[in-house]
Amino acid sequence: MDSLLIIGAIAIGLTGLLFVGAMMLGLLGGENDQVEDRLASLTSNRGRGESKVSTEQISSLLREEASGFLDEKLKSLELGPFIDQSGVDVTASALIMMTAGLFVSGFLAVTFFLPISIVSVIGGGAALGAASILGALPLVYVWFKRRCRLNKFASQLPGAMDLMSQALRAGQSLPSGIQLVGEQTDEPLGPEFHRAFEEQNLGVALTETMSDMADRIPNLDLRFLVTAIILQRQTGGDLAEILDKIAHLCRERFQIKGQIQALTGEGRMSGVVLLGLPPTLFILMLNVNYEYMMLLFSDPLGQQMVAGGLVLQGLGAWWINKIITIKV
Repeated sequence: MDSLLIIGAIAIGLTGLLFVGAMMLGLLGGENDQVEDRLASLTSNRGRGESKVSTEQISSLLREEASGFLDEKLKSLELGPFIDQSGVDVTASALIMMTAGLFVSGFLAVTFFLPISIVSVIGGGAALGAASILGALPLVYVWFKRRCRLNKFASQLPGAMDLMSQALRAGQSLPSGIQLVGEQTDEPLGPEFHRAFEEQNLGVALTETMSDMADRIPNLDLRFLVTAIILQRQTGGDLAEILDKIAHLCRERFQIKGQIQALTGEGRMSGVVLLGLPPTLFILMLNVNYEYMMLLFSDPLGQQMVAGGLVLQGLGAWWINKIITIKV
């Protein structure tokens, strides 16, 4: 009975700390962020070739308004841009609540289903480890979607620069080329360029709106493009030729990245096998001989072996990642 009370108190305390921490961080946001979010929503028209605000955008704005104080304030944190870059339709407060709920669920699951005392070092470590893994799942999902979206944006960028270059050679202006890219390109690149076009229609300088887009999308090739546009506006020159050279550079970088992925494929597969083998064998042995495997948690020597294995697993994952990661 006492252990249940301790578990309940810890779970309630963790949930309360997460909620209060989110509220306190939200209070640090500035009041101008709400106005900026409204302007961003109005200028980020998802349509093609029209400047009207769609019904979907209006309903999205109303849902944000009705979501309460916490959602508005959390947009000023780094979590807001992180979610925006992923394209996942979830608010920052909802993501935090899912993380807190899974964290508490993992903590309680280990406590109830494993014969480990929660007040012991190995018991507390196992409970916190399981809670951390479950609690990180929403963030890992958003991170994965963000990575896929940014990779797709990078793959679309050379074609967008070719389209802008052709528009300039046809006698159109640079804003018209940006509008053409926004109309002819799919997600995620098309809406970003259309937003830049709408912002400059509202009176924002073209160099400023392009710089804002580079800040929203962390892509090195896009930063090259924005820098070239800013320099060309200041010093002049043949922007179409510059865009062609940047697009060629982007394609060469993609080719080198593909070669690196092929050469490091064996190392990445080895890392997956080596890191996944111990937990897989543990689960299989747990089904074959449960009492024998529980000695790892009940015996002091077994607890030391588990702790040492986890540390070595972490070091191995870090070392393999350092070997196979080659920046281009």
